[in-house]
Amino acid sequence: MSQGNGPSAAIEPWLREILRCPACRAELVDATGETGPELHCTSDECGLQYRIDGGVPVLLVDEARKPA
Repeated sequence: MSQGNGPSAAIEPWLREILRCPACRAELVDATGETGPELHCTSDECGLQYRIDGGVPVLLVDEARKPA
């Protein structure tokens, strides 16, 4: 696992580079949500927010949060 304290600390760097939003294929950026680390879609039209459970991104559109 990668070292550090940021939201993506538990995601391997090589994996982080290839992750994309499953809904629109836009880039995902690291963020911290109400329940911990998340990945947020960078698309203005989509903007879904995906949680990270135990270092594993949950990239399921049905479980993603919509932006506020």
